Amino acid sequence: MIPGPWRRARALRERGVLGINQRNGDFIARVNPRRLYPLVDDKVRSKTLAQAAGIQVPPLYGVIAIQHQVLTLPKLLEGREDFVVKPVNGSGGNGVLVIVSQRKGRYRKASGAQLTQDELEHHVSNTLSGLYSLGGQPDAAMIEYRVHVDPVFEPISYQGVPDLRTVVYRGYPVLAMVRLPTAQSDGKANLHQGAIGAGIDVGSGITGRGVWRNEVVDEHLDTGHPVSGVQVPQWDTLLELAARCYDISGLGYLGVDFVLDRDFGPMMLEMNARPGLNIQIANQTGLLPRLATVDAHGRSGASVAERVAFAKERFGRT
Repeated sequence: MIPGPWRRARALRERGVLGINQRNGDFIARVNPRRLYPLVDDKVRSKTLAQAAGIQVPPLYGVIAIQHQVLTLPKLLEGREDFVVKPVNGSGGNGVLVIVSQRKGRYRKASGAQLTQDELEHHVSNTLSGLYSLGGQPDAAMIEYRVHVDPVFEPISYQGVPDLRTVVYRGYPVLAMVRLPTAQSDGKANLHQGAIGAGIDVGSGITGRGVWRNEVVDEHLDTGHPVSGVQVPQWDTLLELAARCYDISGLGYLGVDFVLDRDFGPMMLEMNARPGLNIQIANQTGLLPRLATVDAHGRSGASVAERVAFAKERFGRT
């Protein structure tokens, strides 16, 4: 008789679920040259790459790279009603601080909690020390435009902006989801901090049921609105932009995060050379069959339009 854990592992393999060791060994190590990692690990560099390719990104207000520059924060933020502070080399949403308003030296987060000037400076100093960076290495803090939620997502987002994650393999978008902020996630689109992940049908751009922690959910925890059946605006454009990120980064396996700004449309947030695997849970679909389909039938040298058409036809549910 096969022990429980081995039985579960075999069941997951039979459903085409990609595990972290296989992801690292069979895919990332094979198609992601390590020399290219800095292009996406450094968010300022990836912004520059995207802009050079004509892909819109949230405008950058400034970068704090060394400790004495922390004292320049008040001047840098003067006249900025809202903004976002991010580690340049961060991961998993750690250290991201979203400020929705400021008044008389106090900065209000989406949750309503307020920070003093000293607390904001302390957060930036922690960022410089590497508290939130990959590998704990010394880092820099970037200050950028705060994206404003597209109206279509307002009913299923709590005090924050959803982001759209697409896994791109050899230039083909293979799986996608939207991450919906909740009260527990402090208005951040981060699954580990309590956001909801809802799968998106690659063929149509329509959302499916959501997953929160280990639970399948039909409604947003805070707003009560259904998370499924939502048509993501400009879906074809978002797929094309995600596919283009393969061309500009050179990475064969990557995750690409976009947001939809109510005024400016699609904006790329970041590219990730080691995207997490929760996207399979959100879609209740394994990655392995889709990766195998690209390996077997994807054409090297295909145009962006051809890759998107292939993905919509092969990986759409409707």
